[in-house]
Amino acid sequence: MSRTEPIVAVAGEALVDLVPAEAPDRFQAVPGGSPANVAVGLARLDTPVRMLARIGADPFGRRVREHLRDNGVGLDRAVAAPESTSLAIVDVGPDGLAHYDFRIDGTADWQWTDAELRDALDGSVAALHTGSLALTLPPGADALLRLAERARPHALLSYDPNFRPQLTIRNRAHDCVETMLGLADVIKVSSEDLAWLFPRRAPQEVLTDWIARGPAIVVVTLGSAGVLAATATDPDPIRLPAEQIRVVDTVGAGDAYTAGLLAGLYRRDLLSLAHRETLRALPKSTFGELLTEAGHIAAITCTRRGANPPTTAELTRQP
Repeated sequence: MSRTEPIVAVAGEALVDLVPAEAPDRFQAVPGGSPANVAVGLARLDTPVRMLARIGADPFGRRVREHLRDNGVGLDRAVAAPESTSLAIVDVGPDGLAHYDFRIDGTADWQWTDAELRDALDGSVAALHTGSLALTLPPGADALLRLAERARPHALLSYDPNFRPQLTIRNRAHDCVETMLGLADVIKVSSEDLAWLFPRRAPQEVLTDWIARGPAIVVVTLGSAGVLAATATDPDPIRLPAEQIRVVDTVGAGDAYTAGLLAGLYRRDLLSLAHRETLRALPKSTFGELLTEAGHIAAITCTRRGANPPTTAELTRQP
């Protein structure tokens, strides 16, 4: 990674998913966590990326660190944490949809302090992506929110709520969203998150509300129904269908979408503070290209077992 090359910093959990193996009644330990998946997805798409994570020193943590490093994710600001690694037990239904159970009490990902994040951002950071559990679980969530507030004057901000209802207090989730609506330039949210947060509101209604409150781009992923998306200066939503594929599982699909969207912006030299206003008025043709590219990357991920997003080389080889 060049010293002068602009990078994307990703802040949040880097845990281990225990996913069903091909053999019956067996599980496979696979590095995961939504922010870590986004970081790997960005690196595989040749986007320089730094992971801001607290990584445990146990065998699972060593596997996480090795996975991130082997995929080209910068770990120079990652924290070597004394706590154990968080575990997510994944159950994949017949339709390929993933459901999660967690073992997180006292684990590494949620213990952030302001001191650990003091030097997390420097002049090379063009954008910060954050979200998911680490932004809502105490005691470290408030430190990450303060990091986002400090980053806002110097970098673009990307946010994916990616809540887990069994772990997230709804009022705290609402508070987090309210804060991030005033900070984030790019928001990607799933219709599942919106159904939990706002059970009486349709996705398009929430999209229209959110895009009027500060972000440049809001994208709502609808699973097999595609996406709804809008920009600040053209709030009439774009609706794009999903690719027709055979779904193996949906683990990491939303993270792959986020990585694809951010990588597309980076590749077009749009993911920087200098282009904050440009993002608010993206031409519809450019916006459509970005959404299509991100959707394709997510679709490929759904055809594979676990969070395994494609590389640039794989995309280039496709007809």
